Amino acid sequence: MNDPWLGRILREGAAPEMLEALAERLSPADLQTLLMAVHRRRAADVTPAHLLRRYERDRFTALSPVDAGDLARLTLLAHERLTGHGFTGLATAPVCPLGTASAVATVSQDKVLTTIRNTEVVSDVTNVLALECAVRRRGLLRDEPRSRSRVRLGAAQRVLRAQPFGPGMTQHFALLGLCTAGRDEGSFGFETEALVEHVGVHLDILDGARELGHAIPAVRVGLTDLTGGRHRTALRERVLDRLAPEHPDVTFVFDDERVTGRGYYTGVSFGIDVVTPRGETLNLGDGGSTTWTAALLGNAKERLLISGLGIERVCGLLAE
Repeated sequence: MNDPWLGRILREGAAPEMLEALAERLSPADLQTLLMAVHRRRAADVTPAHLLRRYERDRFTALSPVDAGDLARLTLLAHERLTGHGFTGLATAPVCPLGTASAVATVSQDKVLTTIRNTEVVSDVTNVLALECAVRRRGLLRDEPRSRSRVRLGAAQRVLRAQPFGPGMTQHFALLGLCTAGRDEGSFGFETEALVEHVGVHLDILDGARELGHAIPAVRVGLTDLTGGRHRTALRERVLDRLAPEHPDVTFVFDDERVTGRGYYTGVSFGIDVVTPRGETLNLGDGGSTTWTAALLGNAKERLLISGLGIERVCGLLAE
C-alpha cells in the first residue's frame, strides 16, 4: 500500500479488500448506487448549524473575491472576441465524465473533485472542449477520411481544482479555454497556424480588457520549442515574425528555460505573462499542442492545440 493514510483506513476498518471490491468488483452503476446510499445517510445527520460551519470553512465553497459585474462584462467580451476570430463559443456543463482530466491529459485524479455519479467537476475547460472536438472531427472523418477541416471551439467556464493553492487564491475560478482540432498538414503547418490564432485571440481579449478599464501592464509572449529546436525556424518565421508587427506593444521571445507544461504539451508551448506595477511576473495564460484527439480517435494524424486564459485573474488582480 503506497498511501499510508489509505492503508490505515483499510486496516482499522477491518476490511483490507474493501478498496479492491469497490474499485474493481462493483460495476460503475452499482458503485454509484452504494455511494448514493452512503451519502444519503451522512446528509441526514447534517444539522443547520453544522451546515453553516462547513460553508464558512470549506475551501471549495469560498466566494470568489472578484466583482461579479466586472467578471460578467469581461466574460462577455471574451466570448465576443473569440467568435470574431472564427471560434465557436460553447456553454459547457459543470461536470464531465470520470477520467476526463486523467485519461488523456495525464492529470492526477487527486487534483479533481470527483462526484459519486461517475463524473467529475470540470477542472480545465480545454479537457471538455477536446472531447467535443473529437466528436466533431469524427463526424468530419466519416464523410471524408482525410478531412483537414478544422474545428475551433472556445468556452469561458468556472472550473474547480482540488490541490491546495496559496493565500488569496480560491479553488474555483473563471477560465477561458480554446481548442483547435484538425489533421497533420506536414512541416509543422497546423501547429504554427493554430498558434497564431490562439495567441491572437488572447491578445485581443487583453486589449478589450484595457478598454473596460483593467490596468493590463506590458505583455510578454514566450514560445518554447519542445522538439529540441527542430521547429525553431518555423516558429520564428510563421509565428513570431507574423504576430510582432500586428501587436507592436507586445514582447515576443523564445522562452527556452520555461519548464511549465513540459510533459503536458508536445511539440510547442507558449505562455502569456505580464509584470505588475509591483514588479511581479504574473502568468495570465498558456497553451500548446497535445495528443488528446489523436488518443481519443485512435488516429495518429489528428492534431490538437489548446490554450487557456485566466480571465478571473485578469479581472481580479489587474483591475484599477
